[in-house]
Amino acid sequence: MLKSKTFLKKTRAGGVMKIVREHYLRDDIGCGAAGCSACGGAHEGPALEPQPQDSASTLCPRPHYLLPDTNVLLHQILSAWRLGTWAFVASSLRPPGSLETYVEQEQGENSNDRNDRAIRVAAKWYNEHLNKMSAENQLQVIFITNDRKNKDKAIEEGIPAFTCEEYVKSLTANPELVDRLACLSEEGNEIESGKIIFSEHLPLSKLQQGIKSGTYLQGTFRASRENYLEATVWIHGDNEENKEIIVQGLKNLNRAIHEDIVAVELFPKSQWVAPSSVVLHDEGQNEDDVEEEEEKECILKTVVNEKMLKPTGRVVGIIKRNWRPYCGMLSKSDIKESRRHLFTPADKRIPRIRIETRQASTLEGRRIIVAIDGWPRNSRYPNGHFVKNLGDVGDKETETEVLLLEHDVPYQPFSQAVLSFLPKMPWSITEQDMKNREDLRHLCICSVDPPGCTDIDDALHCRELGNGNLEVGVHIADVSHFIRPGNALDQESARRGTTVYLCEKRIDMVPELLSSNLCSLRCDVDRLAFSCIWEMNHNAEILKTRFTKSAINSKASLTYAEAQMRIDSATMNDDITTSLRGLNKLAKILKKRRIEKGALTLSSPEVRFHMDSETHDPIDLQTKELRETNSMVEEFMLLANISVAKKIHGEFSEHALLRKHPAPPPSNYEILVKAAKSKNLEIKTDTAKSLADSLDQAESPAFPYLNTLLRILATRCMMQAVYFCSGMDNDFHHYGLASPIYTHFTSPIRRYADIIVHRLLAVAIGADCTYPELTDKHKLADLCKNLNFRHKMAQYAQRASVAFHTQLFFKSKGIISEEAYILFVRKNAIVVLIPKYGLEGTVFFEEKDKPKPRLTYDDEMPSLKIEDTVFHIFDKVKVKIMLDSSNLQHQKIRMSLVEPQIPGVSIPADISNMDINEPQKKKKKLGK
Repeated sequence: MLKSKTFLKKTRAGGVMKIVREHYLRDDIGCGAAGCSACGGAHEGPALEPQPQDSASTLCPRPHYLLPDTNVLLHQILSAWRLGTWAFVASSLRPPGSLETYVEQEQGENSNDRNDRAIRVAAKWYNEHLNKMSAENQLQVIFITNDRKNKDKAIEEGIPAFTCEEYVKSLTANPELVDRLACLSEEGNEIESGKIIFSEHLPLSKLQQGIKSGTYLQGTFRASRENYLEATVWIHGDNEENKEIIVQGLKNLNRAIHEDIVAVELFPKSQWVAPSSVVLHDEGQNEDDVEEEEEKECILKTVVNEKMLKPTGRVVGIIKRNWRPYCGMLSKSDIKESRRHLFTPADKRIPRIRIETRQASTLEGRRIIVAIDGWPRNSRYPNGHFVKNLGDVGDKETETEVLLLEHDVPYQPFSQAVLSFLPKMPWSITEQDMKNREDLRHLCICSVDPPGCTDIDDALHCRELGNGNLEVGVHIADVSHFIRPGNALDQESARRGTTVYLCEKRIDMVPELLSSNLCSLRCDVDRLAFSCIWEMNHNAEILKTRFTKSAINSKASLTYAEAQMRIDSATMNDDITTSLRGLNKLAKILKKRRIEKGALTLSSPEVRFHMDSETHDPIDLQTKELRETNSMVEEFMLLANISVAKKIHGEFSEHALLRKHPAPPPSNYEILVKAAKSKNLEIKTDTAKSLADSLDQAESPAFPYLNTLLRILATRCMMQAVYFCSGMDNDFHHYGLASPIYTHFTSPIRRYADIIVHRLLAVAIGADCTYPELTDKHKLADLCKNLNFRHKMAQYAQRASVAFHTQLFFKSKGIISEEAYILFVRKNAIVVLIPKYGLEGTVFFEEKDKPKPRLTYDDEMPSLKIEDTVFHIFDKVKVKIMLDSSNLQHQKIRMSLVEPQIPGVSIPADISNMDINEPQKKKKKLGK
């Protein structure tokens, strides 16, 4: 049977379009319940489980299916529903195309009411239909809704209906499920006697009007890691003047949470403030002690030069909540038998969350997941509910899962659908594979990588040609040969975006068969590659460039140290060593030329852990040593990326996937310029070239490490490099490399961007065919957005892994004294770097329940005077390092000043581990 509906719709251009909607209704669709004789076998296979388990519900003792309304599904999707403890969902019952359950919208009825009625019709039909089953097989459908009107109507119509809370509380076999119920509204969960703390959020309609008129500005709320009473709002659009707005103070933050899209009201210039230089963490247990918060807000204000003031405002409304499930720990209430507790998220940018749970004793000392439900105006913290128990705090597997979840890293095993697109083993190169491909297996190609590398993306060769010039080749794994556009393997690789390298494990972007085997350019095996080959003279000037798909056979897989040893050896002169020496010589010329053009040589302390072979605990920690061979490989990868960028942009001016590095705004360099000035050095920042030259000249014979510190600080001033589509942007420049165009071509095993670049290059040289998505700039722009997000999250996850393993290292070492350099001075602390371990930490000078020293902060210098001792950036100090385990949730490397000696501030050189942790542990016990 056909039902149709015709209506008119106005187009954007002002015209009128006739729209006809047709519904084809059938009477032969089965119900989907196994054992139903009434359907007469009309359904091909059961959609629902054949024997629904008895849910042990006091309200519904008979076996039953659940039919939730839309709002229940939306509210509970992250809680009990997702964890599989509900009975059985009948949301896939009779399709809307069924003759008996089709519901048309009535005149004057809104779509929400129509949907509610449609679900009730389906529930009623099901109960009548299933009543025809034999008595022993008889099933019931229970309607679950939190809408009081909807529930009352269902009961009037003879449908068994309950609210979500009523049904869950009736499940005698699963009493803990109540903890996982989401709260329904912010207003309904306000603390009975609580006074109003926050101003009301304006409705969306008013916010949109205000944004349109310029009264309010829309942006992304970014909470501070260092100060829980401060945030910045990054304004969307082209308003360059007020790109970043500071929000300070609990009431001005007005219940916004990190990554929410908010509307802010800009204060007049007389009320603008400077970014706070105070390090402030929320360590209070009293969830509604707002007076204490107001006291803390007073210390945020610093008397500063007028030019330091930034646009300042307050949050007036939430445009879009970007909440996610949060990992962390329960901070158990001191009140005996209390069900209300605070949850402390692992991410310091997220506020504590108030939850109700009957399992506090079980969950104490565990990592758990909590979801936020709402944030009432009279509550200091948002409300939420318990979702999942992950495991013991400090357990390596649990902590790794936490950091992967917190950084949204897809880490689940690859599905069978994805794995089905892998090549069948044993695999070898076929005649078909060699079409449009050069055979380069005779060349003396080798790879140079870190020790233990199994996903070898790149290999190199250098040989002299008959005309006296040199042929140099960069050969990159041809991953795009194995991953074809649009299939499940391609979609999963695009979703993951990048391989994530943790200290102990690797989360692959592509399955291991490709990453560590068929695509890895291991030695002495035939592999498919994409080659970029240059003819150069001995001055590293490029005479010709060509690109070709190829087959190669690497003659050696070397580490950086092994390659360096060959280059430096007086006795080795084989083909591989000769090739390496040629590459190294050219690389030095290329690097010199790049630096002359203004490319930056920056620095960041990187550490390498040496693991115990049995326990896998870190037993040694040292900064990574960089050799000439690291630089040699880097130079040719950069050159290949630039050459490919020019080629694909030349062929696809609107659809090339490129990478750019924006120039930092002048304000970013303020801290670097001031730091250099405090050491009587001048850093010029008007161009990348002047910055590079200034850094080269900023030397101090008496302080050789000063130049490294300046380069580390310069790195902190930089903007993030990003992927973009050439047709959606005008600025292609890569600031750090001083290159007018750049892309990523050299790591397709671990970066999806490189796979797209390979596909573009293959089409450009006629080695492969194109497909619609490859030349759709809007889809490419969306892809770039995901790749930028995944790349950023991978970096953060990697840093979190290093931080956790550093904690493990110092846990076993006890207390260590080391020399450190001040990187930043704050109003109440100094941030120091310990070169030996590449470790950064904060030394606080104000602690709870301890006499406060006299602190004088000067933002202009910048400097911090403690009693009679003045600290400047880059000053050398001595600190004690230890693992502070007094707060299980945020175990941290704690640093205390040893030298210079300041009475009442510096700690004695012989202080023990117990001296620092013990008083806090005792205090915690007394508090209970």
